[in-house]
Amino acid sequence: MLRAVLAMVAVLSFVLFPYSGQAATITTLKSLKLDVPTSDAMFPAGPGSDAINNNCLACHSADHVLNQPSLSREAWQEVVSKMITAYKAPVSPDDVKAIVDYLVRIKGAS
Repeated sequence: MLRAVLAMVAVLSFVLFPYSGQAATITTLKSLKLDVPTSDAMFPAGPGSDAINNNCLACHSADHVLNQPSLSREAWQEVVSKMITAYKAPVSPDDVKAIVDYLVRIKGAS
């Protein structure tokens, strides 16, 4: 069995050796200049705006959050919890309730 495998490897090496130098060359990598839109917009003032501005603007623009669909309190709680647990958002535990309350006030489902 081992002899058969070694023989097959030898034959394939002999057959494929002439083609080993014909592999496609790797193209040169270039850095791209990419302009990412930025925003200095803050969340509208109100109860909890400091908490959401201090914790959420590191990853999201205010416009991104404000353009989300209106959700129930439970859904906003799940979203904030997901940001903390799944995405490791550095949200202060003391600010979670204020953030959820703020989101419910401005984007809560009626």
